[in-house]
Amino acid sequence: MLIVGVLGVIIIYGGFLYLFFSDRSTAALPWFLLISPWICVYFGLTHVQQVAVIQWFSKKFTFKNNAK
Repeated sequence: MLIVGVLGVIIIYGGFLYLFFSDRSTAALPWFLLISPWICVYFGLTHVQQVAVIQWFSKKFTFKNNAK
């Protein structure tokens, strides 16, 4: 699953960047097309790595008010 995800990232993002930089419309591409290979990468990781990814995301996107 990890290999499929990495290949998906390369192929899908390569195609997206090709369309983007060749001034062709990317409006027809749904947003989940760019996210789907990352799901394959996530499920290709070991359980420990998956937990570490979730913890990293929760730390990265948790905003705390430091003003007291």
